[in-house]
Amino acid sequence: MKHIYTSVDIGSDSIKIVVCELFQNKLNLLASSSFKSRGIKKGLITNVELASRSLRGALSSVEEMLGIKIKRVIASVPSYFAEYSVVKSEIDIEEGSITNDHVSYLINQATVKKENQEIVTVIPVDFRINEQLVVKDPIGRSAQRLSMRAIMATAHKKSVYSVIGLFDMIGVEVVDIALNNIGDLCAFKNKDMDKKIGVIVNIGCETTTLSLYNKGIIVKSSVIGMGGLNIDNDISYMYKIDLDTAKKLKHKFALAHKRNANTSDTYEITTSVNDKLKINQFEISEIVSSRLEEILNLVKKELNILTSKRIDYIIITGGTSNMPDIEYVATDVLGKNVSIGSIKLLGIRNNKYSSCVGNIVYFIGRLKMRGKNYSMINNEEASELATVRKSSVESAKDTMLGKIYEHFSSEY
Repeated sequence: MKHIYTSVDIGSDSIKIVVCELFQNKLNLLASSSFKSRGIKKGLITNVELASRSLRGALSSVEEMLGIKIKRVIASVPSYFAEYSVVKSEIDIEEGSITNDHVSYLINQATVKKENQEIVTVIPVDFRINEQLVVKDPIGRSAQRLSMRAIMATAHKKSVYSVIGLFDMIGVEVVDIALNNIGDLCAFKNKDMDKKIGVIVNIGCETTTLSLYNKGIIVKSSVIGMGGLNIDNDISYMYKIDLDTAKKLKHKFALAHKRNANTSDTYEITTSVNDKLKINQFEISEIVSSRLEEILNLVKKELNILTSKRIDYIIITGGTSNMPDIEYVATDVLGKNVSIGSIKLLGIRNNKYSSCVGNIVYFIGRLKMRGKNYSMINNEEASELATVRKSSVESAKDTMLGKIYEHFSSEY
């Protein structure tokens, strides 16, 4: 049985899709795509028709790479109005040994209905065996009684149902919903983070989400109504150019900090009034840096509201975090314990995919905890996928790129 998982992140600027295979406990990237989105504002669906067309286009681009139809997905829902509550449950163990079924029962029993909120997930914090021993993983241990503390994450019902409805319109089943700030944690998590208090800041197109984690468990989050689009607007206004050109300049020419920008390095553009204009790298980097400082200063203020405790780490992710030299701005504003995220998945090095990749990691972890074996494609689809991939590899074998890919695939 092939274990294939598809994750979709519906953003204001783009719809990101990642398809991975779990093989020998490692994730292998099969396909990824970023498709321009329409009808979505600050992560919320504002025009169903435009949004459904964008989603169809995004899925089609990945289906062409895979050679199969995508029928089941993990879908992210907006973290606006998300809530995180401590919940508890307990069970008597008649058999004497704790199984996955016992853990599944505790997770199901811990859910508490909330008005206007839909349950997204329940994240176990720890388990107590016989009211004494506290452990993270109780499976296989002997016990007469097992209790659990957990964090229940919920999202606004309207946000959840609008996303599920969008997939229903195009005939795709949502097998699980996810919050991107939980996915971001899973994309970058290591053992040290299980002992610390930290924050992940995702700078998106129209919003910036900051999430607080205690020992690897999300406890709070907040959304700031500014993001990469504000930088694009600044560049567009200063040089009297359209937004697409401004975005191109940001990605291809500007630096996030002016310390390494070169005044003699120039880029020629045509303004909206057909004037030729030469932009030097120092000037445009100064514009970018100024707005980024503003966004991160708002993050800093919001962090003081979220917690009074010492923060051990801050990770910056999201599409804007890919800009060269952003680490200098981040350090200037947020201090030395800040770092820029780096996805450790061969084939993806762009932080705009961090939530997508992390949501797959989290989904697999939930399956393992419940002792479930599941794939988003059936045997017939797996056979079609294998045929397409074999054909692609054979045709690429004689090229240098094909040989490099073959080498890294075998190593990974």
